[in-house]
Amino acid sequence: MESEAQMNTHVLDCLRRNGVAFGTWPLTLVAFGLALCGGAATAAAEPSAVPAQARVMTALELHDLYRDKTWQWSDGAGRFQEEGRIFRAWSGNGANASWAEGRWTLTNDGQLCLRAVWHSPGGSSPKKTCFRHKLHDGTVYQKKEPSGAWYVFKHAAPGKDDEYVKLVEQDTVSAKVMAYRPVAQEMTTPKNVPLPTPAPVGAQ
Repeated sequence: MESEAQMNTHVLDCLRRNGVAFGTWPLTLVAFGLALCGGAATAAAEPSAVPAQARVMTALELHDLYRDKTWQWSDGAGRFQEEGRIFRAWSGNGANASWAEGRWTLTNDGQLCLRAVWHSPGGSSPKKTCFRHKLHDGTVYQKKEPSGAWYVFKHAAPGKDDEYVKLVEQDTVSAKVMAYRPVAQEMTTPKNVPLPTPAPVGAQ
């Protein structure tokens, strides 16, 4: 079992490997980076050699892997909604809470991309994050683009430490996003500007 200090070191190393410059990142995006790297900190800290026979995963294979799943992170989660390919996520709590809405896209060269706008009481920022995938004998390898290290995302016989087991069917994201959204709007809207009045039921 890793100590908290060791885990924090893994997370920071993961963020640095992926080009995170803390001085230029808004707080909400730092939270997103911590969520992603924290979720896979151990795996990302132990790069794996990808067999030469491994092939890139197809968009259909990636679709089967992620559709209608929630990726649980250390301090948040992201939801891959099948309908409309909507991506929603949350990270943090209280004053550090942030939420995102956007889309998830797939390509036939093994790439999953998350394009979303992250919101927090301090503002909002667009963010695109992509992951590359390869497959060999039932084992899925993943790396964060552009400079992340390959690691085993899912063994042919998934182990309890695989990042894959953090993909669950339960939607633990949508309700959180809906709860955070009005809080963020209230804190970022000037007091002298009223919130928009909802349209009457049935209005187009």
